[in-house]
Parts: sequence; C-alpha cells; structure tokens
Amino acid sequence: MPYVYMLHCADGTTYVGSTIDLERRLAEHQAGEGAAYTRTRRPVRLIHVEEFARIDDAFAREKQVQNWSRAKRMALARGDEEVLSAASRKRRR
Repeated sequence: MPYVYMLHCADGTTYVGSTIDLERRLAEHQAGEGAAYTRTRRPVRLIHVEEFARIDDAFAREKQVQNWSRAKRMALARGDEEVLSAASRKRRR
C-alpha cells in the first residue's frame, strides 16, 4: 500500500515523504540511508501516516502537506481538525 508519512526530526523540524513500504523506509531514515534532509537530523520519530489506494494519490498528498506551514502540519499530526479548518480558512481569504 502507498503511504504518506510525517517524521519529527531531532532538530524539531518535520519531514514529509511517501513510500510503498513504510517499515523499510522508516528503517532507512533511522539508519541515515533515507533522504538527505533526515540524514543529519536523526533520530526521527513517526508522527503521522495516511494510507492510499494509489501511489499517485499518495504523492499528490505528500506535495500538498509539504507546502503547509509547520503549525498546520503539527495540527495534522495531532488530528486537530479545528486548527486545520481554521488554517484553511485563513489561507483562502
């Protein structure tokens, strides 16, 4: 199954990615073999996962979330629908 995932990095930043093998990809990030971004920001911690039926849908969602503010990403990770909704309304104005 394709996934979109979000990691919390040791330096307090977040990383958003997509994969078809979540366990393998997380192991790569932890071993310093994942993305260049996370290589120097280990350890990383998984804070959010979404599952998709198609890889192109997962990739589109990855790109969408990557463009969000840190506050909106963290609201997604917490499952805080109120903050997500408010952030979306602010952007549309």
